[in-house]
Amino acid sequence: MENDQDIQVKEALPEYKKLYTYADYITWGDDERYEIIDGIPYKMSAPTTHHQSISVKLTVELYGFLKNKSCKVFHAPYDVRLNADTYDNIIVQPDIVIICDHTKITEACCVGAPDMVIEILSPSTESHDKKLKINKYLQAGIREYWIIDPVGKSLTVYLLEEMYEVTHVYTAAEKVSVQILPGCSIDLQEVFEE
Repeated sequence: MENDQDIQVKEALPEYKKLYTYADYITWGDDERYEIIDGIPYKMSAPTTHHQSISVKLTVELYGFLKNKSCKVFHAPYDVRLNADTYDNIIVQPDIVIICDHTKITEACCVGAPDMVIEILSPSTESHDKKLKINKYLQAGIREYWIIDPVGKSLTVYLLEEMYEVTHVYTAAEKVSVQILPGCSIDLQEVFEE
């Protein structure tokens, strides 16, 4: 039985078929944004103003820290091909990624797992980011995954080294160290400020 997401995808794509790969994805154009998880396309909605504000603040903070360092920060829309070396059927556009291995950076995208991913929740993506994508990110070898909840003003951090367990849930009043970037600390009060 089809769900609403399947119907939405079928109506949006000119030639719907069961599974897609990156080869299909690059032919779709830029009018609509999609992610592909296990060959299934998911239409992405436009971010809210508060979502964008959080994304910009974090990107600027991370960019400033990484200036003249080897790791690079990228923000959405930026394609990440999580399993390009096998099926090439998981293409995501995280809000922010940090990549320390320059061989993964191409002119078009990141090929393989970034070192860190940050997702900022929105009502339409919350379940997707918290359930479906987290497993794909951690299975791909992403070392640090942040999920930011703008409504609840909280941050949940997952670390690969700790067997995918939540390491901590932070509130807007706290400062958080980025584990993969020693010396980098993010003040959540400034991030969540509207």
